[in-house]
Amino acid sequence: MSANPTLGSSSMVMSGSAERIVFVHDRPGDEAWFTGGTIARLRGDDAGVVVLFGARAPGDTGDSTSGASSDVRAALSALGVSDWRVLPPSTDPAAAVRAVLDEVRATAIVIGARSELLQAAAVDAAHASRVPVFVSRGVTEAIGQRIVAIDVSDHIEQKLAALSAYPDRWTVDGRVVTAVRPGDPAGSVTGTETYLRATPPPAAPAGRAAASAVQAPQPGADPEGAAKQPSPADPTDPADPADPAPAGAFATGALRAVASLFALAAGVVFGVLGTVAHQATLVLGPVTLPVGLVLATLAASALLVGLRLVLDDRVVVLACTIGLVGSIFLLSLKSTGGSVLVPAGLAGTLWTVLPTLVASLVLAWPRLPQRRGRSGQGA
Repeated sequence: MSANPTLGSSSMVMSGSAERIVFVHDRPGDEAWFTGGTIARLRGDDAGVVVLFGARAPGDTGDSTSGASSDVRAALSALGVSDWRVLPPSTDPAAAVRAVLDEVRATAIVIGARSELLQAAAVDAAHASRVPVFVSRGVTEAIGQRIVAIDVSDHIEQKLAALSAYPDRWTVDGRVVTAVRPGDPAGSVTGTETYLRATPPPAAPAGRAAASAVQAPQPGADPEGAAKQPSPADPTDPADPADPAPAGAFATGALRAVASLFALAAGVVFGVLGTVAHQATLVLGPVTLPVGLVLATLAASALLVGLRLVLDDRVVVLACTIGLVGSIFLLSLKSTGGSVLVPAGLAGTLWTVLPTLVASLVLAWPRLPQRRGRSGQGA
């Protein structure tokens, strides 16, 4: 599998028949356009796939494969799917989705639905069943977000065949898909399908979880709204402004202060040693090599970059920068006797400029997203 970045090890890693994925879409046809290549790839690896629709297609007469129209049968057959279902219209969608997840013992859920109601129901069901969630999103829909790219280039023909099975929605010419009705997606079919990995909700403390488990929502109340509104009479509520700061906050601040002091001292030491050594040269015949300047600059750069990589804390790096650049500045001034450690010249000018430039780059470098502790391996 080609993925950028890699998926979590828990699910949807295209590892074969151990996968049991439930795809949730608004209506028949969406599965072919949004996730057809992924479905075909999973089925090619003999993984279990169930497609769950929020509504029936015209001509369908039931909530399962037995009442599906010929278009739906042809499309899902092209993708290798033999199990698809329709959510009963009179039931709670979250409960219905969760029932399917538990029934098939799903290892992941993929949401291609654009309906906010169905999306929310599928996410709630997945979190309740502790199943990882992947949301189908195009690259242009997820600018600035971390996406997962699935290579489906070997299954484009199956996806095109599934799209061709819906002549009332699309016409297919080569890899170009044209919408018959306004509002349907259209464009060129590529060899990549992209997803966002939904972040699971944080685990509630044991006491809060037990309290919420015995509190039933009031009739007519918004369950989500009720969950977001903490009880004002609950003194243990973490959102209560009267709560004291976490116990670890002081320890974290103290550690940062200590690290900053050590970084400041290290910056001063490197600045002093570099200032003393930067004028050293090595003469090789007609060539004079500024080994002192090179070594001093490399040492200062290694210190700043190392602190940023290891601690990933700009405050510590800033403290080191103050010690380094400040000591260079002070030592470049004339002493009371008129002597200077940084004489005018190219080497002296570079020594005063290069560490400042390196420090600015290290401080301004963006914080890259951290990889998960355990990442899945693609096929």
